[in-house]
Amino acid sequence: MDSVLRAHGSIGPRTLLITTAAVPLTGWTVHALVLHHRLAATRREPLTGLLRRDAYTARARRLLARHHGDTTVVMVDADRFKAINDTYGHAAGDTVLTALADRLTAWAGPRAAVGRLGGDEFAAVLELPAHHRAPRLQQLVRMLHTPVTLGDGRTVDVAASVGAAAPDTTGVHDLSGLQRAADAALYDGKHTGRAVIATVQHVTVPSINGRRAGRPGTSAWGRAA
Repeated sequence: MDSVLRAHGSIGPRTLLITTAAVPLTGWTVHALVLHHRLAATRREPLTGLLRRDAYTARARRLLARHHGDTTVVMVDADRFKAINDTYGHAAGDTVLTALADRLTAWAGPRAAVGRLGGDEFAAVLELPAHHRAPRLQQLVRMLHTPVTLGDGRTVDVAASVGAAAPDTTGVHDLSGLQRAADAALYDGKHTGRAVIATVQHVTVPSINGRRAGRPGTSAWGRAA
């Protein structure tokens, strides 16, 4: 009996210390989780849940550094989005943007960097080797061209243009350069229903923020967007 008491006495203060410390620790854990969720929320834009530009850029650069030549930068631009807003209303436009974002995210996979760059423009950076690039991009085009069902049951025909760039096809290795090339490729194939993979020629297209300097409403190659 005395030995049992001695054993309890020897571990009692330690147990009490741990138990007492666990109370504030639990409080700090909850506080840390709340802060983590708030921080995560600031990294994503509220409508689509995609990464904001800064968070997307940071993750995209890490992927480029990690996978080098097997990384592909994909730019997506919704086609005739203004007409959807004008015809069906802005709530319908938001539904379409969310649907396109969900499809791009599902296609790119959980390890990709997927962001909304603004308006109806999206970007994704993922590991996508050359021998899989063309068929996977065509798969993305098919997904983005699937009609969207609105909350009231109406169906909206949607489409999006897709351009892609990779170090092995452009000779470019930095994110900004690859995005400019992918954007130029996107506008080269605007409204064609096909994804365009950038070449070295797309790298040299004179542009401002990925758009050719010139009259409004023209694409990177001078055609109406």
